[in-house]
Amino acid sequence: MHKPLHFLLPGGTGQAGMLLSSALRREGHRVTILSRQPKNPEEIPWDGIHPGPWTELLEEADVVINLAGRSVNCRYHPAQRREILESRVLSTRVLGEAIAAARRPPALWLQSSTATIYAHTLGPAHGEDGMLGGEEPGVPETWKFSVEVAKAWEAAAVERQRPDTRLVLMRTSFILSPHRGGALDVLLGLARKGLGGTQGSGRQFVSWIHETDFVRAIQWIVSKSEISGPVNLASPYPLPNREFMKDIRKAARHPFGVPAPRWMLELGAFAMGTETELILKSRRVVPSKLLKSGFLFRYPHLPQALAELASRTKC
Repeated sequence: MHKPLHFLLPGGTGQAGMLLSSALRREGHRVTILSRQPKNPEEIPWDGIHPGPWTELLEEADVVINLAGRSVNCRYHPAQRREILESRVLSTRVLGEAIAAARRPPALWLQSSTATIYAHTLGPAHGEDGMLGGEEPGVPETWKFSVEVAKAWEAAAVERQRPDTRLVLMRTSFILSPHRGGALDVLLGLARKGLGGTQGSGRQFVSWIHETDFVRAIQWIVSKSEISGPVNLASPYPLPNREFMKDIRKAARHPFGVPAPRWMLELGAFAMGTETELILKSRRVVPSKLLKSGFLFRYPHLPQALAELASRTKC
């Protein structure tokens, strides 16, 4: 990306949005965020459901990166399920309809999705042509819900794509970031208390990506017009939970961690108001399209990624 571009980020006030907007502004790009609760002049109001004055920005935006969607870090009760689904599908639908109606549409639409869309597997890793989930025998019903949300999320974008706007579906894995209160911060905190042992069987795979490579991958996609459709944003080296937690303990400088069997995780998830799917589902995902296009990861391996992040969190 050589010339300054105008990026429009619906839902850009979350962790991923803040990472992207900061990096893009440092490079001299203009970034406008669509937010339900705007707090400064660079944030424009929208409700994620209805068209409004924000649609005029599509006439001048070069790239749209849709990050809107309610957090899945909750119990999957009926009300939360509805919010999770509607916050993704309705916001994607209204954005797609606005792009379709624009006189000068953005050249690129980057649409959030999730690596959770793939089937639970302990076998070969999933590239972008990997098996989607939802039909695996024996998986919990809550896991099937997450997959169906992901499929509906992507479909809302694909159904409204126009031929002159390149669409990329970002199937993002666990973003490793030193963000306080984030998932990595919680895991490091548990490890420091001696609770960073193997979770469940420890065989389930964890797919992840360092925050720097997350931003760099998106910048790479923007610059490579041949990349379209589903793209896995994940390190080339997912690893079993047993190894993942061992590296977490090393980064936290606490070599011992009490293992957490499934029943203990279920109790803990209930107490924390979340679901064990986030820990127990095996996500073995590789970034086939990024690698094929020549993208080089700065942090392909977990130990070096955690060492860099830990150096910024004073673990």
